[in-house]
Amino acid sequence: MAGEKFVLEGRVSLTSFGLGLGAVLLPVLAAAGSHIDWVQHYLTGTHGKIAITVCIAAVNGALLLLHRGPLYKVAVRACFLGFAFGCGLLVSFGQTTWRHFGWYMCSLSFFHFSEYLVTAIINPHLSKSLSLSSRLPSDLKQLRWLSLAGLLMVLFGECLRKSAMLTAGSNFNHIVQNEKARTHVLVTSGVYSCFRHPSYVGWFYWSIGTQVMLCNPVCVLGYTLASWRFFRERIEEEEISLIHFFGEEYLEYKRKVPTGLPFIPGIRVES
Repeated sequence: MAGEKFVLEGRVSLTSFGLGLGAVLLPVLAAAGSHIDWVQHYLTGTHGKIAITVCIAAVNGALLLLHRGPLYKVAVRACFLGFAFGCGLLVSFGQTTWRHFGWYMCSLSFFHFSEYLVTAIINPHLSKSLSLSSRLPSDLKQLRWLSLAGLLMVLFGECLRKSAMLTAGSNFNHIVQNEKARTHVLVTSGVYSCFRHPSYVGWFYWSIGTQVMLCNPVCVLGYTLASWRFFRERIEEEEISLIHFFGEEYLEYKRKVPTGLPFIPGIRVES
């Protein structure tokens, strides 16, 4: 019956999560040496990538042979979450600056897996209705136009940022520069004729759009405030350097072209 079927799905999800986790960890353990930095070498090495790819393909093939229909969907999703959790563990224990991101991967993947598994234990009668959409308010699930708006924001932000990078060329840098390179010129054409900081405008609306797409009102507000504060401080810091580099040429450009971000005028210069 429904309860028994869902208990079976719970067991399948648990097994598949372990298989996905093992697909990452077993090859790594086989390649582990005496030095702690083996994780980074393994992940970036060709043999490690091939071994993990083969294991994932083998696990997915086994799941496809063992399960059919909805049960396969449960299995492959749990396997993916186990794989993501394993990758997070590798990053967490590796000697890299990405350690905190590894913690995030582990937290996110385990949260979604455990949410499914615990529900399978306490409410087995929810076998057919349990899904991501069932945990969203009904009014948000019906706002497909809002998700579409979020998708358009993401696409707009992505295109604008990449256009800014391509227009700036070698003048673009992810780190605010304190010293002017000999080849550094002030770019005012293309998208830079519309916004002084088009790459930040794109990034700003891309980040908000990801949460609008998910109909997540709390994170929309959080992402908006966090992104706005970050870019306000970043633009002011960057414009100090740009004024130092280009002087009156940048000040004239600054007077004509806005930053592109709401309520962020940039660094204020007393005349």
